[in-house]
Amino acid sequence: MSGRRTTLGMTGLDVSRICFGTWQLGTDWGSFDEQEAIGAIRHARELGINFFDTAQGYGWGQSEQLLGRALADELRSDRDALVIATKGGLRADGGETRRDSSPQWLREGVDRSLEALGVEHIDLYQVHWPDPDTPFAETAGTLQELVDEGKIRHVGVSNFDAAEMAEFARTRPVETLQPPYHLFRREIEAEVLPYCREHDIGVLVYGPLGHGLLSGAIDEDTVFPADDWRGQSDLFQGENLKRNVEAVRRLDELARENGHKVSQLALAWVLANPAVHVAIVGTRNADHIAESIEAADIELSDSDLARIDEIVDQGVPIGGPTPDSGGH
Repeated sequence: MSGRRTTLGMTGLDVSRICFGTWQLGTDWGSFDEQEAIGAIRHARELGINFFDTAQGYGWGQSEQLLGRALADELRSDRDALVIATKGGLRADGGETRRDSSPQWLREGVDRSLEALGVEHIDLYQVHWPDPDTPFAETAGTLQELVDEGKIRHVGVSNFDAAEMAEFARTRPVETLQPPYHLFRREIEAEVLPYCREHDIGVLVYGPLGHGLLSGAIDEDTVFPADDWRGQSDLFQGENLKRNVEAVRRLDELARENGHKVSQLALAWVLANPAVHVAIVGTRNADHIAESIEAADIELSDSDLARIDEIVDQGVPIGGPTPDSGGH
């Protein structure tokens, strides 16, 4: 697996190794300019990205609608040139977000996503978070019915562990996994990624830039907007932030030695893992997209990887929000 395109595991889908993600075009990351965001999506397409990921829970349709508008012309004229992925199985409930992968809600969610995106089928539909209140057999069976009906083409999961994927797969195959993965969050290396390799599961990772930390744009004095989830997280404050910013500065020095930016180093590191097919990158800024795409061509040596491990060991592992903590 090398270069800017790959086959996404057992799906057989030919996709760009950088996927344009739209979490930041929902409501968890503060306000933004819609025209600027549409421009970024279209620029990504012009540069060769054919894979776009969104979710019903990103602004409850707002992100899907924006993506659909940005790509509307090509979605009408050359639908098969684009691979559109979305996620369902979350529900807004009295101002809170809850997990709901029941058959009824999944069916309703797929119909809402089809309408929001303005498409007749979804290439990859993913269960956003495991729902402890719905048997995986019910969820998997319903999604297989939706495949049979032509509403979705492929079925994946997000934020599942190996045991959960194995249970789901007893009813129908898990074709893809979307897990969090970056230099400061590596727990999936132990069991999840080996399981995916063994079962030919396509892996598209989210948060490869550490939710902005590995972009190089965050320092000890960064203040996040009140409606940005990072402003409420102790991982982005105080001593934790200070240690990780220092690690990023050292990573930046290593990147510069090789003529790269620290964000490109972070993406190249994620893509260097043989179990990882795709890195999802979200941005509202069109200028950042070309840099991300170029990262797919960077090959890191064994000595580079060893130095990166040594630097990151000085940092603090960081996670991200869950539906139960007010984000998704």
